[in-house]
Amino acid sequence: MTLDRGDPAPSIAAPNQEGETVSPSFDEPTVLYFYPRDDTPGCTTEATEFAAEHGSYHAAGVTVYGVSTDDVDSHRAFATDQDLPFELLADPDGEVADAFGVPHESGAAERTTFVIDDGEIERVYDGVDPNGHARTVLSDLLDRGVVSLG
Repeated sequence: MTLDRGDPAPSIAAPNQEGETVSPSFDEPTVLYFYPRDDTPGCTTEATEFAAEHGSYHAAGVTVYGVSTDDVDSHRAFATDQDLPFELLADPDGEVADAFGVPHESGAAERTTFVIDDGEIERVYDGVDPNGHARTVLSDLLDRGVVSLG
């Protein structure tokens, strides 16, 4: 079952696109978005839109992580090709997806986004449409007063 608003964020550790182990604390506003595969049309749209909004997320004090079941080498190539300014976490065994209750049928995680702050889930987006999603999440964070731009 997918985690829901108010649930504590699980402790996770996974390698990023450089092969370095990352263990987000989730004490500060964080967006953790799960996507099916590197270099596919919808996943590329979602990643590049988060990249385009990265300056605003950074200004608001929000850290963004992308997670898929692809491996470190795939993430490295994808992040380089798309010039992504945030970390992609490799979850080839689905352990991070399992911790958040995100289904990963046929080895690909369902497109799901979590907003986390103060160690708990603030918002969950299921069945995400990648077009405009990064802006929607940022707008929701600003509208709900979770963060501000300045």
